[in-house]
Amino acid sequence: MSNRIISYDKLWKLLVDKKMSKADLRRAADMSSNTLTKMRHREKISMDVLLRICNYLDADISEVCEFIKEEPGEVK
Repeated sequence: MSNRIISYDKLWKLLVDKKMSKADLRRAADMSSNTLTKMRHREKISMDVLLRICNYLDADISEVCEFIKEEPGEVK
């Protein structure tokens, strides 16, 4: 059985396209460094933080993250 994990790869690409660093986003969206670390490790974050990111970037949530299947034994 595969699990679903959250991927923020779309967000990282969007930041590159907008010539923004992750640190710029952290400050602009009023995120803690721990939240950014969770995102780097594909962990869940609060919907409130996702909303702030989307509002700041004027993006839809589907442009920021997605759920992907993780197959057993797959390395994150």
